[in-house]
Amino acid sequence: MTIKTRSLAKVNLGLEVLHKRGDGYHEIRTLFQSIDLHDVITFQEIRTSRIVLEGDHDSVPWNQDNLVYKAASLLKKARKIPDGVKINIQKNIPPGSGLGGGSSNAAVTLLALNSLWDLGFEREELKEIGRKLGADVPYFLEGGLCLGEGAGDQVSLKEDLKKHYCLLILPPMSLSTEAVYKGYQPSLTSRDKGSRIIKFLQSRDIGILENDLEETARRFHPRLEDIKRYLQSCRAQLSLMSGTGSAVFGFFRERERAEDALSSYCYEDTLYLAETVTREKYWDYLGTGV
Repeated sequence: MTIKTRSLAKVNLGLEVLHKRGDGYHEIRTLFQSIDLHDVITFQEIRTSRIVLEGDHDSVPWNQDNLVYKAASLLKKARKIPDGVKINIQKNIPPGSGLGGGSSNAAVTLLALNSLWDLGFEREELKEIGRKLGADVPYFLEGGLCLGEGAGDQVSLKEDLKKHYCLLILPPMSLSTEAVYKGYQPSLTSRDKGSRIIKFLQSRDIGILENDLEETARRFHPRLEDIKRYLQSCRAQLSLMSGTGSAVFGFFRERERAEDALSSYCYEDTLYLAETVTREKYWDYLGTGV
């Protein structure tokens, strides 16, 4: 049996760092939003008991360090599955960009192998397994617009946004999540403003959202500020770094305005024009096989 499905990216529409926890993680509040930029993953049963992982991106480790391999291994151990699987990933989501490609791949692996091996895990059980792999993994078992709390792994569903067009700009560097959080220093005034995410959920005014980690990331790569200012000059409703970067995105209500911003950009960076994806559409993208 073979399952072929898509694995979608996300952007963080806002990210607030609340405090550092005793376990070393930071307590955060964030808004996850699915976009239609995606990888394609094929799962094929094989006659050995091995997990065979392969892909087409040279910078990704296609071995036991990969979250997809770890996800498959956790499911095999949990249900003592003797069967093997061959997993092939066609990468379109740039690694190290804050778009959640690795976490998305891991979540889709949990869903697909739960079906392929007929394991019978409920969604909440898969989320618990996902938390062992990474804080973003539980979100990708929901999709659409979600509020993430705790380390980002406590996910609650929110009413979907109207369609927005998302221009992603990726400069030729990646940022370490660990390094960005380690370098984060809270602003003395940031917490006095109150939560902009909570205000957004009440007002739906997308323009008020911020990412607390942007200032730290700019210390590593000052060009991120230039990209953000460019998107603002193109009248994006919102321009933010996604997660810990390095992707910066602009949100536009009109496709024409997003296309104009794309065509006018004159630097040698990687650009993608994507659309937001509702929760219902997210599951359509994953396909009936999952």
